[in-house]
Amino acid sequence: MRKYYLEGDGLNDQDVKITVKERYGRVAREAGSCCPSSSCCGSSEPEDIGRRIGYSEEDLASVPRGSNLGLGCGNPIALVSIREGETVLDLGSGAGFDSFLAASKVGPRGKVIGIDMTEEMVERARANAEAGGFKNVEFRLGEIESIPAEDGSVDLVISNCVINLVLDKEAAFKEAYRVLRPGGRLAVSDIVLLAELPDLVRDSVEAYVGCVAGAARKDDYLASIRSAGFEEVRVIDEAPFSLDCMTSDPAGRAALEGLPDEKLMEGERAIVSIKVSAFKPGSPPERIESC
Repeated sequence: MRKYYLEGDGLNDQDVKITVKERYGRVAREAGSCCPSSSCCGSSEPEDIGRRIGYSEEDLASVPRGSNLGLGCGNPIALVSIREGETVLDLGSGAGFDSFLAASKVGPRGKVIGIDMTEEMVERARANAEAGGFKNVEFRLGEIESIPAEDGSVDLVISNCVINLVLDKEAAFKEAYRVLRPGGRLAVSDIVLLAELPDLVRDSVEAYVGCVAGAARKDDYLASIRSAGFEEVRVIDEAPFSLDCMTSDPAGRAALEGLPDEKLMEGERAIVSIKVSAFKPGSPPERIESC
């Protein structure tokens, strides 16, 4: 497989986006694990990954088979309280895992909307919804930088290890802010950087698809949320990320080829997974605080 690089190889933003879509389209078709998480080391089984990143046995058993692809780096559902009748938007919904968990909480009077830019993922999620009998969930094809949803139409926006793949993260958070009602909440699990990555990893599109090279510096990531207009931006949890996890994905292995041990250690110290909550200013009928 040829190695592509974000710089020096003439690869532009559109090329990166196409590569990401192709890679995750293949994941949807093959039902394999692609995006590594800080807990995926030692196992590529989606259920085991789910347990390690904060999902309960009840969570794992309550979703349609094949909706958990082991692509997350945390459990955004655990960051906030969700009440019946609410509308939840899942950015980068994949095969629907978090969307289905949210759907069980909002009940028949509520609604969950999953957004994904990969056609294969949307098709798989829709099939999972039908198989599981979920009537209060819909999946839409679209990009996070331009969300196909109306202004002020949702109560909660969630996302799990996806915004690191978005080229314009500030635009993504502005879109999340736009679709939220006043007093609406944001709950995100993601990968961020504490320091610069080694050049070979930073500039590799394989590492980008592997959720690493596209990650922003932690301070910049949080600043993008605040710049979008969110308030009470809080890091609920932060955990180390191991570059060894990237070896579970061919893209990750390609990105790490040829790196000396000291560079691997340098990269590993630079990466963490975080869980973040925030609010859109305003007064909803009844404010729901973060757990």
